[in-house]
Amino acid sequence: MNSFIYSDDNKRYYTWNYYLRHRFNSKVYKVTLNAGFTCPNRDGTKGIGGCTFCNELGSGNYTQPSSVDLLNQYNMGKVVMEKKWPNSLTIPYFQSYTNTYGTLDRIKECIEPFLSLDEVVAVAIGTRADCLEQEKLNYLNECSKKKEIWLEIGLQSKYDITANSINRGHSYAEFEDCIKRIKQTNCKICVHIINGLPNETKQMMIETAKVCNNLNVDAVKIHMLHITKNTALARSYLVNPFPILTLEEYIDIVVEQLKVLNSKIIIQRLTGDAIKEELIAPFWTLNKTVVLNEIDKKMARENVIQGMNTDGKY
Repeated sequence: MNSFIYSDDNKRYYTWNYYLRHRFNSKVYKVTLNAGFTCPNRDGTKGIGGCTFCNELGSGNYTQPSSVDLLNQYNMGKVVMEKKWPNSLTIPYFQSYTNTYGTLDRIKECIEPFLSLDEVVAVAIGTRADCLEQEKLNYLNECSKKKEIWLEIGLQSKYDITANSINRGHSYAEFEDCIKRIKQTNCKICVHIINGLPNETKQMMIETAKVCNNLNVDAVKIHMLHITKNTALARSYLVNPFPILTLEEYIDIVVEQLKVLNSKIIIQRLTGDAIKEELIAPFWTLNKTVVLNEIDKKMARENVIQGMNTDGKY
């Protein structure tokens, strides 16, 4: 099996590891942080009550409590990661909830301590398309002169009918406008999409992936829908179960998405993590290694390379 042009670890897609190693000449890892932000879709501002799949941790399943000082959170995370990857560089990742949903002063207070740390090569910020006002983008663009700034934006699906059904709280048009504004800065964009959302077909999921080409984003994270305890989705699912993708179906969809994703888009993630004790379905997601290996094997077996179905060019 020949490796992909943007991979030196025997993969057929543009890996995040490849990008980081070649960009910074070192192993680089993320340290997850909880800055204590909330979300306009949870605090009543929009009167919606949160995305139906979102848990009480705001997707920050492995972060420290927000009561712990951010630099202390960071240093504790580093201690754990350094055991596996000593003498590596870091990316503080503001993961929980919506990390630009606050005043500009609060955002500065969170980010600026990390801009002066020598081992920090970038800062990643999880947020929403409806929480990036221009003054905040202008500030983050200034930050990008010191470190790479990665904005991780949840799209989940390009279809408004799906967004409405999961209480996403904004439209695809709002998402598209936000991405276009970010592209006017030096900040980098990682888009999150979810496979297996209720009533979505395989083709709909593939079309969502194609959006990332059209908007010329820098990276993508692909997730499988997790149904976890204490979420609106779980309460609905337990009363009226809907079809959940099997491992085989998920692998097939991901491989098809990789075919249509431009070869220059970095693939930061191909499957997500859930806390075992909180997961209701699907349980096959708990074995992340198996999922990734099966994707690799299918791509090799069918001679698939990322971008091969992008207008015949890759």
